[in-house]
Amino acid sequence: MAQPAKLAVTNQKGGVGKTAVAINLAGALNARGREVLFVDLDPQGNATENLGFRELYDTEPPTLFDVLSEAEQRSEIEDLVEQHEEMDVVPSSIDMTAVEPELTLSRRSGEQLALALDHIEDAYDYVIIDCPPFLGNLMDNALYASRNILIPALAEDTSKRAFELLFDHVDALATDYEISIVERGVVINRIDVRKTQANEMIEWIGNAFDGTPVWQVRERAAIQRALANGASIFVEEPDCDQCSVFEEMAEDLDQQFEFSEVPA
Repeated sequence: MAQPAKLAVTNQKGGVGKTAVAINLAGALNARGREVLFVDLDPQGNATENLGFRELYDTEPPTLFDVLSEAEQRSEIEDLVEQHEEMDVVPSSIDMTAVEPELTLSRRSGEQLALALDHIEDAYDYVIIDCPPFLGNLMDNALYASRNILIPALAEDTSKRAFELLFDHVDALATDYEISIVERGVVINRIDVRKTQANEMIEWIGNAFDGTPVWQVRERAAIQRALANGASIFVEEPDCDQCSVFEEMAEDLDQQFEFSEVPA
């Protein structure tokens, strides 16, 4: 596997805890000694805030908006990278709320993120892209750049339709660009085992994604506390019992992407 491994954490359905999954996966990979670049591609900027960079969301240009919308500014992505104790971060900004129509006008609308990442990605083992919760140009950019997806979902019946819409979009983009996009796993998130529907959906997802890793993350207040304090559970809540799930996720992805050794 050529480095870096790039992974879009995506689901067009909002409210599934996508950002929490992305941040804690990045934290687990960091705990395994991997160098991680985290790209907040969501105009809402939740990951930017949850990683302690709230003030950068309102920063003056150039921002990620400029990098994606102006070809001559792509290389400036190097200046956007912020250091976090667990990962490097390319923050989102309020300007990103206006990027969709700009990308529509671009000559290579789905390729802008990949072209920008060319300037910085070689320094990392993993690039984790936190996607917006809608199907559009930003999602296309994440899919084209990464070619790999991790899908957080809730153990609710509405997830069935969300999977259908997502895969219709993924398949269409793969056809248009003549690329392969691989499902690297599904994360059933915020599970409340007291709910009958949750257990039924866990079984349904396991059957629907036979052959694809499916991880189960229980609802835990510790996960939200860690995000509120600007880091993953591996830094802020290391005693949380869900650390083991993200550790398994990171180990499995290392195997999928053929990272054979854990650094000392």
